[in-house]
Amino acid sequence: MTLNSLIKVLMGLMCLSVSVFGQILPGKSVQIMAAGIPPEEKGRVDGMYPVSEAGTINMPFIGLVHAAGLRNEDLSVSLQNRYKSAGIYTNVTIQVVVDREGAGVNDQVIYLGGCVRATGPKPFVRGLTLYQAIQAGGGPTEFGSIKRVKLFRGGSQKQYDLTQSQFMRIPLEPNDTIEVPQKTIFNQ
Repeated sequence: MTLNSLIKVLMGLMCLSVSVFGQILPGKSVQIMAAGIPPEEKGRVDGMYPVSEAGTINMPFIGLVHAAGLRNEDLSVSLQNRYKSAGIYTNVTIQVVVDREGAGVNDQVIYLGGCVRATGPKPFVRGLTLYQAIQAGGGPTEFGSIKRVKLFRGGSQKQYDLTQSQFMRIPLEPNDTIEVPQKTIFNQ
């Protein structure tokens, strides 16, 4: 093999490794950051999302989105288009950062947003309740209302008054999204 053909082979291998390295892989995670959406909704969308072995991520409001094999720029465009076509966010810009060393798909989480002290993904453990998840986020801020907590699961939404004990014990499931809304002018 000549030196020239050896160099060509090595350059080809380098290009191949760069293209594979730039792709989102099943079993890894991606960090999603959204701009151009209402500030009170950033906590619902922003966060770390595990890529399932099937190659998908489960996004709030739009459900499963194919991610594996895409570059982060391609996933950004795909997410922006899905949110826009669904009429959820009309002027959204999404940034995707691939987490090469981060959590795998076996790390289950719930997502906490709105008026809580620490928004974002929180570890899911069996038996976790709606009230416990909010407390894991540091509890509501002084502006947060626990009388109208929203639970998003599988494309549906329910609202609970966590001042009533029967709703404090609502069991959560992996990938649930919880929003603690801002209090109304009546302090509700």
